[in-house]
Amino acid sequence: MADVVALWDIALSNGIHKVKFEHGTTSGKRTITIDDEEVLRRNWMFKLVGKETFHIGKHKGVIHIEAVSGFAYEYTLEIDGKSLKKFVEHRAKTAKVWTPVIDGVGHRVVFEKDTMDVWCDGEVLDTAGEFVEGGSETHFEVGGRSCCIRAVSSGKRREGIIHSLLLDDREIPEAIE
Repeated sequence: MADVVALWDIALSNGIHKVKFEHGTTSGKRTITIDDEEVLRRNWMFKLVGKETFHIGKHKGVIHIEAVSGFAYEYTLEIDGKSLKKFVEHRAKTAKVWTPVIDGVGHRVVFEKDTMDVWCDGEVLDTAGEFVEGGSETHFEVGGRSCCIRAVSSGKRREGIIHSLLLDDREIPEAIE
């Protein structure tokens, strides 16, 4: 019988990952599974509280195990030193995500604003950038189709730069993760 106590979905550039944490409160066993692959297992731990560290891609994850009362425990996830909530808020500011459907096939395109990398379905794409009137364009292909991420100034200091994905010159709405 599995002692699954926490499940988290983490959206990264290379995809959405499922993190599962098992904690045997009688044996102290701890297991971390990412996308159905076991990445950490500890059996027969006498200390039932503490933390477990793991890596998910280039990111560092920490699961904190705290006793709240009696034999009840609280499990919190931290990514890159930030609570999951703060990490998600930071990702929303530094990455844009679109989910276009091309010839009946769904894709996930991620643009990392800090590195200028473009990811599609978990892979970094080769891109070509150019400056155009009013901003810049980053060109690449998805499913054999021409795509472009256009960056233009919003004209407002607080809004900054607006990024749009164009697929065959048609704008794709941004996805909400």
